[in-house]
Amino acid sequence: MTLEADVLAAFPAEVQIPAQLVADAVAASSATSPRVLVVLDDDPTGTQSVADLAVLTRWDVADFVWAFTHIRENQTKPAVYVLTNTRSLDPAEAAARNEEIVRNALEAAAGTGAGPRLRLGFVSRSDSTLRGHYPLEPDVIAATVAAETGETTDGVVIVPAFPDAGRVTIGGVHYMRGDAGTLTPVAETEFAKDASFGFANSEMAKYVEEKSQGRFPASDVIVLDLNIIRAGASAQDPAISAKAIADALESATDSTPIVADIVTENDFRALALGLEEAERRGKKLLYRVGPPFVRGRIGQEIRTALTSEEAFAGNTPSAAGGLIVVGSHVGVTTRQLNDLTAQHSSARTIEIDVEKLIAGTKTQGEAEADAYIGTVVSDVVDALRSGDVIVHTSRLLIKTDDAAASLKIARTVSAAVVAVVNRTLKSFPPRFVIAKGGITSSDVAAHGLEIRHAIVRGPMLPGIVSLWEPVDGPAKGIPYIVFAGNVGDDQSLTQVTRKLSATF
Repeated sequence: MTLEADVLAAFPAEVQIPAQLVADAVAASSATSPRVLVVLDDDPTGTQSVADLAVLTRWDVADFVWAFTHIRENQTKPAVYVLTNTRSLDPAEAAARNEEIVRNALEAAAGTGAGPRLRLGFVSRSDSTLRGHYPLEPDVIAATVAAETGETTDGVVIVPAFPDAGRVTIGGVHYMRGDAGTLTPVAETEFAKDASFGFANSEMAKYVEEKSQGRFPASDVIVLDLNIIRAGASAQDPAISAKAIADALESATDSTPIVADIVTENDFRALALGLEEAERRGKKLLYRVGPPFVRGRIGQEIRTALTSEEAFAGNTPSAAGGLIVVGSHVGVTTRQLNDLTAQHSSARTIEIDVEKLIAGTKTQGEAEADAYIGTVVSDVVDALRSGDVIVHTSRLLIKTDDAAASLKIARTVSAAVVAVVNRTLKSFPPRFVIAKGGITSSDVAAHGLEIRHAIVRGPMLPGIVSLWEPVDGPAKGIPYIVFAGNVGDDQSLTQVTRKLSATF
């Protein structure tokens, strides 16, 4: 058993850094040439650490123009999230989508109706437990930027840490926090056994070598450990840390992988100042990160959890029941679902039978599966008239060793969930919608609720679980809660539902 306190004992204390110091540095670098971070989010849960930023589920040039205009006119922090949902795609599809998004963002930034030409920085946001298309996505982004602008990427900064959810990187090793201050290397958790994105290494340099199949040897990876991130600890001087970080990146060239230790929000801010300094010196960087990186990088304060009143601010809440949709199969999600059903006795629970759904598509084709979905929708609509409804996929996980087949099953199930939500929305709009699980919440947002543009208002719980306000489409005005499958404790889903429900 490893104790976090013991591991941290070998490193300096954190450097206290106010968010405003980072915000001022970002503003200074944008004074003459405005810069916006475009965050390609491989599922929508990356927004859970930020507030008051635009989100796109479509990425035409016009969508980016809307987002860049929103930033300029509302003076919001310089970042926009693009919901790519690539974690649910095969590698070829994921690559094509990343390329299309980057091309369109660059075209929109060239001044097409969005004011002055913008400089763009690209963030490939992925999972804090290391699941996703790496190094494919950063590779494609870097190649597309080079093809479109002639600018080559010197380094890819890899920061999976998500302290709010118990994921930290110390000494170049990525851990998951447990009870009583324990740390478990992430490769020893259930997430490392993922059917599509499994991995064997918790040491980040070795993870990079593993996933790049040796293209980036572990010995070539630059490791920004806490000795560097916290170089200014003794004097509590952020400038010392910033210089140490920028100095450590001097040798980065041709997409050199760079991994960073992070344990606290101050570490994110120290890293942000160091990256600003490195970029001021001329380094061209791309980021592959977990959820909180962007908050630290743009100098945004940690948003306190939204209250019930704030969740519905500016909109009149419906008297109908709310819809809670659960698709994730990780252990914590199942425990959260069990707690919610036990605590919320007035809610109706309706199961989507995955075996029946898949068997129907194999035997009778789409018609039988569609008829089955129709009966589920009818039950949901009837139940919403009197209270909240919990819709979940059956908890028996149908597994296969074939990654492509595993993704196909996930898509079939997700399509059914989307159909249930969409037909329900158009028959009897719910008071709120909560979607549990990354792929689930992505598909529900883009297709079930037909959200094209939204604003992330903030977290529903401290540091995790985001509320989106749809600004267009049939779900406009209905709070939409994006709830990752792998965050929170056993009571978290119950706590969020209680905040929003009229009957709980």
